[in-house]
Amino acid sequence: MNKYLKKTRLSPEELDARLKFVVGCVLAGVLTITTAGVLYALVFVTQPIGVQSENDKMFFSVLSSVATFITGTLAGLMISTGRNKQETTDEGVDNVQES
Repeated sequence: MNKYLKKTRLSPEELDARLKFVVGCVLAGVLTITTAGVLYALVFVTQPIGVQSENDKMFFSVLSSVATFITGTLAGLMISTGRNKQETTDEGVDNVQES
């Protein structure tokens, strides 16, 4: 049997790490595209003089909400990753006090 066709099963920690990586990359991509869209709308789209059109105002409002949600989700994902690593390293340490 070919050694390249032989598949090994991933541990739950490896699966969790891959899932978090993929979700983080997708959310970061969406946040980047959202930010680029807002910047494009601000820089290259002609606005009426003195006021902002109602459509643009609602567009920025929706994009702002989406960007805030995605930023919070990314922060939560990174915090949970850091907490899991800290808990696993703390479990293996003996808490013996020296006199």
